[in-house]
Amino acid sequence: MVRIPTSVVAAGGLVGGYGIARWTKKRPLGGVALAAAGAVAARQWNGTVGAPKAAALTGLYVAAFGGSHPLAKKVGAWPSVFAVAGGVALASWVVESRG
Repeated sequence: MVRIPTSVVAAGGLVGGYGIARWTKKRPLGGVALAAAGAVAARQWNGTVGAPKAAALTGLYVAAFGGSHPLAKKVGAWPSVFAVAGGVALASWVVESRG
């Protein structure tokens, strides 16, 4: 079985969740995608870097979602989503690569 890098799962959850909510006009559906990807990422982080770092990365994931909203007012919705997704992906990659 192929394991998708956790940085991709997390970034995909943020981008995909927003995309689904926007294109379907059903915010709860986007929330389901966001939460599902976050749960998968949290589980993978827990398995690779342990519970404390997994909790910190999960907190960052949630904070990125929340922070994308005020940032969107300044730079636009898609740039905001891509910025926070990139930040979470980078943080995930750095933490996982350092173990």
